[in-house]
This record gives sequence, C-alpha cells and structure tokens, in this order.
Amino acid sequence: MKNSFKIPQLLLRVALGIGFLVTVSDRLGLLGPLGTRNIEWGNWENFINYTGTLMPFLDKPAVNIMGSIATLAEAAIGILLIIGFKTRQAAIGSCILTLIFALAMTLFLGIKAPINFAVFPVCAASLLLVTIPVYEWSIDNFFTTTAK
Repeated sequence: MKNSFKIPQLLLRVALGIGFLVTVSDRLGLLGPLGTRNIEWGNWENFINYTGTLMPFLDKPAVNIMGSIATLAEAAIGILLIIGFKTRQAAIGSCILTLIFALAMTLFLGIKAPINFAVFPVCAASLLLVTIPVYEWSIDNFFTTTAK
C-alpha cells in the first residue's frame, strides 16, 4: 500500500511541535514581556497566575508544581514530535494534555477560552497523528527501516 501521509504527517508533527515550544517559550519570557505583540504571558509569574484560574481548588505552590509539570510535558512533547522520536506516544500525550486543558478552560473560563487558544484543533490533530501508520523523516522510521 502506498503511504500517502509522507508530507502531511511531517507538517503536522512539526506544526504541533513548534506550537508547544512557542507556548513554552512565551511562559518562560523568551519571546518578550507581556504587552509585546502576540505575547500571552511573557513570564513565569503571569503563566502561573493564569494556571491558577484553571485550578482554583489548588494553592499557589501546588499550582506552580502543576504548571511546571505541564511545561515540562509540553517541551518534551514538542521536541519529540519535531524529531519524530516516540511519535505515537508523544501524539497521545499531546492529545491527553490538550484535552485536559480544554476541559479545565471550559469549566473555569467558559467555552470561548479553549476556542481562542485553538485547544480543540490541537487535540484533534494530535489524535489524527496517532492514527498515521508510518512517520517518514523521523527517528522512529530510521530505527524501523534499519532494523529490517
């Protein structure tokens, strides 16, 4: 069977990966301060304050821990998707993480928040990536083809 997913899966992996890494860069202040065009948080403190609105049942130290876990997960998922290593697992992680974000945002901020952040399309795109049989131009594919 011909693999017609070569370029679309690559573009999907890279787009999702870059999306995660840009978001992480924003919350770490690497893209500029809050008030700069297209900057949502601009620093860790602003990100943690926002995270606290999604987890109002937690105190500040717990929110900081959860924000750190989410940030590490997003950075790892972003890198794994771009390089194509453990791609299926990274896509599953992306789907689960963004689904959790979507539910928390909808519950505590209303349905418009996850729509504004395009959380639903990222979740669906991640799920679609899980279903692709072969990840061309990936470390996964390199190991699969060299093992044969």
